[in-house]
Amino acid sequence: MKNRFVWLFVSAWLLLLAGCAGVATRPSIPAAAPATVPHAAQQPGAAVAPAPRSAISGNRAVIALLDRAQTDSEAGQREAAGASLERALRIEPRNPWLWFELAQLRLAQGQYAQAITLARKSNSFSGRQYRVQAENWRVIARARVSQGDAAGADQAFKRATDLEQQAGAEADHDAGFHGQ
Repeated sequence: MKNRFVWLFVSAWLLLLAGCAGVATRPSIPAAAPATVPHAAQQPGAAVAPAPRSAISGNRAVIALLDRAQTDSEAGQREAAGASLERALRIEPRNPWLWFELAQLRLAQGQYAQAITLARKSNSFSGRQYRVQAENWRVIARARVSQGDAAGADQAFKRATDLEQQAGAEADHDAGFHGQ
């Protein structure tokens, strides 16, 4: 009888805890993030303009981890920055912007093959988010330049430019559609 009471108490406690847990929702990431990238970002080896935090995620924990990663990276603590990005990816593993941020970090660390792999993974989650795809192709291009693959880099830069134009055309279309 006592075991039954303990089992009932534990079950009720677990149900209560489960009821208090929040429902995990997938934050909506705008499909048409700002499509303008500074001219310098289109050049080989140029820095890419960071995406606005609101375009990356609506989750406060993810944004805090991104801010921490940026602070650590600026302080030269790239391993800590990578750890923060990996934690953010455990929260939102299908977020293409987080994979892109990690790809950029690995590129800065000189881990070119891994940067390419991460940029491709980001593209696999990007759907019709042409801006993040363009940014990923720029990471791939810069990694290929660093690996001495000039032809591959040229192809990747061309793909990035094409995607950026596609993102701009879609943003123009959306602006015209919403303006009516």
